[in-house]
Amino acid sequence: MFRWVTVLFLVLALAAPAHAAIDPGERLADPALEARARDLSKELRCLVCQNQSIDDSDAELAQDLRRLVRQRLAAGDSNAEVLDYVVERYGEFVLMTPRFKPSTWVLWLGPLSVLLVGGGTVFLVLHRHRGRRADPALTSEEAARVAALMDERKLNG
Repeated sequence: MFRWVTVLFLVLALAAPAHAAIDPGERLADPALEARARDLSKELRCLVCQNQSIDDSDAELAQDLRRLVRQRLAAGDSNAEVLDYVVERYGEFVLMTPRFKPSTWVLWLGPLSVLLVGGGTVFLVLHRHRGRRADPALTSEEAARVAALMDERKLNG
């Protein structure tokens, strides 16, 4: 019984989501500035982990970036100024959500264009297919000929 409880505890402890351990020395004394720093940290990508924000990452570079964000906020920068500074240093890739500008239009508009082109193609194919399925009506001469052929087949067959 003790084994199962221990194993269950270990499984649950390891399954818990991992969050970056923010060093107490990293935290800002002002709760409002700390909240802004946490919000900004969620918007910045860890360049080591790449699919985690620096708020969630334990990588040394993420820690450095969190400290940098807090230093800039403590110096009086606005959120936009902090993001601009980090982007200037590390490039657009550091943003978890890229900005809407000509170099990222493909990222933002690509899925919509693929959806529109695909939907238009499906519509055209179905529209053309529906037009082909309609059987043209037989003329009275053709109907009489079909009836004659059917009668002949009954007699021969």
